[in-house]
Amino acid sequence: MLSKYHNIWLRILRIIFFVIFFAVLFFELATPAFINEYGFRPNRLFIEYLSYPDEVMSMLFNGHLLILFVVISFLIIPMKFVWKLLNRVVYTKQSNISSAPLSSVISFITLALVLFLCARGNVGHRLINPAFVYFSTDPLVNSLTLNSIYSVAHAYKQFGNEKNAAKLYGKMETDKVIKLVRQETGLALEMFNNELLPSLTTRDPVYQGKPKNLVIILEESLGAQYVGSLGGLNLTPEIDKFNSEGWAFSNLFATGTRSVRGIEAVITGFTPIPARAVVKLDKSQQGFFTIASLLKAKNYTTQFIYGGESHFDNMKSFFLGNGFSDIVDFNDIENPQFVASWGASDGDLFNQADIELTKLHHSKQPFFSFVFTSSNHDPFEIPEGVVSPIKYTEEQLNQFDDKELSRHKAIQYADYSLGKFIEKAKTQPY
Repeated sequence: MLSKYHNIWLRILRIIFFVIFFAVLFFELATPAFINEYGFRPNRLFIEYLSYPDEVMSMLFNGHLLILFVVISFLIIPMKFVWKLLNRVVYTKQSNISSAPLSSVISFITLALVLFLCARGNVGHRLINPAFVYFSTDPLVNSLTLNSIYSVAHAYKQFGNEKNAAKLYGKMETDKVIKLVRQETGLALEMFNNELLPSLTTRDPVYQGKPKNLVIILEESLGAQYVGSLGGLNLTPEIDKFNSEGWAFSNLFATGTRSVRGIEAVITGFTPIPARAVVKLDKSQQGFFTIASLLKAKNYTTQFIYGGESHFDNMKSFFLGNGFSDIVDFNDIENPQFVASWGASDGDLFNQADIELTKLHHSKQPFFSFVFTSSNHDPFEIPEGVVSPIKYTEEQLNQFDDKELSRHKAIQYADYSLGKFIEKAKTQPY
């Protein structure tokens, strides 16, 4: 009987070793492509994107098919060999184990102790963490000292700690916090007269006429390094033209490297925190300040327009719970002419935005509309024949690989679509 259970356990052990081997192999095979895209080993993004299988698989098949084929091939090819090897290492045939129970117990305790010390990483008073092996000011170099499965496992553990992110900050009495916030505004103390919102001040605007409509357009991944009028590459003639016609801020800094961080900064004025973006945090799903909640209280219609699936990054839940009364996403876009991995093209998005803004105008009520683009997102899929690649010098061509050139063309398309929309909007009654 003991021999029977022993052999069952060895079979289970062989399966466990097999799964562990392929998990490690998978993460290491996926690492080069992930580093090329994000500049790090697989980390929390690897986990976050698992929540959006449709978008991720579409992106992989449309922009990274060769990499996907290589990874799957190198996973399948060694399967038979590894299984046979484990069959030799973990011997599962009938064996006489009843004669050595004491040695089995000693071996188990020893193995458990060794594994515990390996997991802990040292015998000091602090557990091992990635900082133990960091030595460079380059985040990529530091991440290379770890293996990818550890990086992802550590990121997963960090998710559990985010509920206690407040522990990262020092403690201060609430009254003192309020006092400091009021002082730093430079405003007179008598202007703070709301007991429920102690940091709130209200000032009468200079403009006292009919309420203005407000439209905010957030362009995906459009950094200053690609905008000519901001000292970057000459890929955005339309934005350069707008910068010369209106107010253009040239000394702003990013609030993070992900779109969701840009959303929280633009819509809520919230700075990045060690935890996930507030758009994703449980306690921010209602009652959180946004421009939409402010304007809705002033009798504005509030709207979010996006060419993809609005559930991505928890946007739909956050927006509907915090002042946005209307969500327009991929399913609402009329007759899209080009659909990419992340949804309808910017051209289709702006066509729909024009339709939506016209409807809002006819409602005779002031409105706020937040438009979020997606064409300038990997794998940079855009309609053919709309924009022509810019002419590069030979020196420039040597600087950019094919993917970067695809990015440049997507930026040109995003700029072109924005320009067409602004020019059309200038002729519309809204």
